[in-house]
Formats: sequence, structure tokens, C-alpha cells
Amino acid sequence: MPVRVPALARVPVWVWRALMAHLGPRELRRFNARPLESVEYSTDIDYVGDLIRSHRLDVIAPRGVDGPLPVYVYFHGGGWTSGDKAPLTRYCATQAETGMVVVNVNYRMAPRHRMAHMVEDANAALEWIAREIRAFGGDPDRVVVGGDSAGGQLSALVAATATRPELAEHYGIRPAPARIRGVVQHCGALDFSVIFERGFILSTNFVRMLLPEGRRQRRDGLVAAARYLSPIEWVDSDYPPVLVTTSRPDPFYRASLNFAEALAEHQVPVEVHVDEVAQHTWQQDSHDPRSAPVYERLQSFVARVAGGHRISV
Repeated sequence: MPVRVPALARVPVWVWRALMAHLGPRELRRFNARPLESVEYSTDIDYVGDLIRSHRLDVIAPRGVDGPLPVYVYFHGGGWTSGDKAPLTRYCATQAETGMVVVNVNYRMAPRHRMAHMVEDANAALEWIAREIRAFGGDPDRVVVGGDSAGGQLSALVAATATRPELAEHYGIRPAPARIRGVVQHCGALDFSVIFERGFILSTNFVRMLLPEGRRQRRDGLVAAARYLSPIEWVDSDYPPVLVTTSRPDPFYRASLNFAEALAEHQVPVEVHVDEVAQHTWQQDSHDPRSAPVYERLQSFVARVAGGHRISV
């Protein structure tokens, strides 16, 4: 959800969770006003088989369009502790109506769960897509993953596991057979080094809570362990093409630009869209006129890296 970041530094985890709990119901109503009828909704599909909401996804596909279509997989943000797929329904439907199958994914979150659980869930969603998405008109060989904020970090990290065996082994997964052709980032937490900088908005306890057993380490040990959380550390020439969208007021602005620079250094195709005044994760609000150029670039990006033809709406 778009978040106006308070003029504070080192926000504790509990304050962040309280803020997200307050914003959630309001954003759900506002973002999903006037639902789109040009797409079909298949909701709350259990992609693991354990009947918990954290393992549910929605599939949104354009009506009357012959497949197979490229698949856009989206992971919501929320500081790794909060959020849900439901407020992203209209955002996902807006992308689907232009000619792609969109999968909107929930996953387990901190502080109860760690990054290893989130990566496991993201990979499990991709495994489900590899098995089942053809029934919804999607092509598992033409997948683009994306997300906002913490969801952006998760999507970028699971994309890296497909080409970096050390990272996949660290998280104990075998990368799903779905073929990732591209990555979309909306204000993603892509470079954890910024979290350790003086005055950053989030406390370093956000890093600690993502590590195994919530370990409490000295700063140098924490920085080293954060390597496995930070997508920028896993960029190489095999990483898929990326679309980065951010804004100057966004707390992860520097992280986004650093990630784009790392991609360029490894000769990975990367596009960057910067808004001068928008707030953190404004992109998911389809009613915000500043989202229109982001969606235009996103839809062109998916068509280019994953094939298919855009539908005019």
C-alpha cells in the first residue's frame, strides 16, 4: 500500500506493524473501488495444500483472450510483517486486462516466520504455476515476477535462486521449473546496506527478525548475514531483465538505484522509472494518475521479455 513515511528514523518493528494494521482496511476499500469486469477472478487457491491463508493465491486473467499468455506473479509488501494480497486485486486486474495472467500471492511473514519461509513460499507458488497455470491460460515458460517494497525484495531474491545455486542451497529449495523471464520492482528493498546507514527509517531489528531463530548478532555479524537477504548481492550476468520503478521520496530510492547500477555493471538489461514526488509504493494505486506511466512501461516490459501482445483497454 502507498505509505507516507513519517519523519522518523529507526522505526521499531512493533510501530511499523501497528501502522500497517491501521492502514490495511482503508487501503483495501480504496484500492478495490470499482472492480474491473473485463477479467476473470479465481481466488484463494491453496498452492501448498495446508489450508492456511498465508498459502493462498488469486489468478486473474483477461476474458475471451486465447492463451497461452505471459504470467505476472506479484508479491505484496508490508515490511515483511504485514500486508495481504487483497488490496492488490485491482492493481493485478489492471495488468491482466492488457493481456497477461496475473497471480497475486500471499506468503508467511515475520516475526513468526523468517526469510527462509518466505523464499520457500515464493518458490512453492512458482511450482504451483509450473503445474497448474496452463488451466488458466498462462504459460509457465514465460513468467515475470514482481512486487512492492518487501514483496519486491522477495521476488528479486527468488529470481536469483534460479541462477545462483549457493543462494538456493542456503534457503534449502530446489528452484521451481517455471521460467522467469523478467523482474518488476516497485520501491523494492533491494540493497540491505542502506538499512545499516545512519538515519534510515527502519531499525536493524527488521534484519534480525528475518534471520534464522531471530539471532541477535553484533553489527559486523549482522551485516555479513544480511548478504543472504539482499538481492543486490546475487546479481550476475544470468539475472533476468528488470524494470525498476521508484520515487525520490521513497526510503528505498538509493537501494533501487544501486540495484539498477549493479545490473548494468553485469550487462543485464534494466529500465528505471523515477517519479519526483510520489510516496512509497504509490504504483499499486491504479486510481493515482502517476501510476499510468508505470503501468505503460510495465505492460510493454512484460510483452517484450515474456512475449505476447498487449491488448488496448
